[in-house]
Amino acid sequence: MEQGTSVDVAAPVDRVWEVLVDVERWPEWTDSVSSVRLLDTGPLAVGSRVQVSQPRIPTGEYTVTALEPGSSFTWEQRQPGSRVSAHHACTPLPDGGTRVELAVVMSGALGGVVGRLYRRLTERYLAMEAAGLKLRAESTAR
Repeated sequence: MEQGTSVDVAAPVDRVWEVLVDVERWPEWTDSVSSVRLLDTGPLAVGSRVQVSQPRIPTGEYTVTALEPGSSFTWEQRQPGSRVSAHHACTPLPDGGTRVELAVVMSGALGGVVGRLYRRLTERYLAMEAAGLKLRAESTAR
């Protein structure tokens, strides 16, 4: 089961990326995240482990599985019978802005069931994250 959203941000891709990868500060700009804690030292990189707490969702540990600096990253949480993969991508627009795409994929034997249970909440949280990222990046880009 896959869900996603996109938003155009009136800020350059480097600024949007800076806000996006500063994951421990996400709770400052989206109510969909209660806390984020890096479990490893250094900047976000492939292999980084991150503990994410969200309202109405059990706290989970995500591992960064792919990262293209300045462009995109994916992190995954694995549990028996399911895997949650969240993808975050920034693409420069011709006008100097940035298109941000956010997607969540739930897979595995229980992924479809979990995905259906959390479908509306996931949709709402993706919209909150996109709107919060847009506001944060645009307000600090000026």
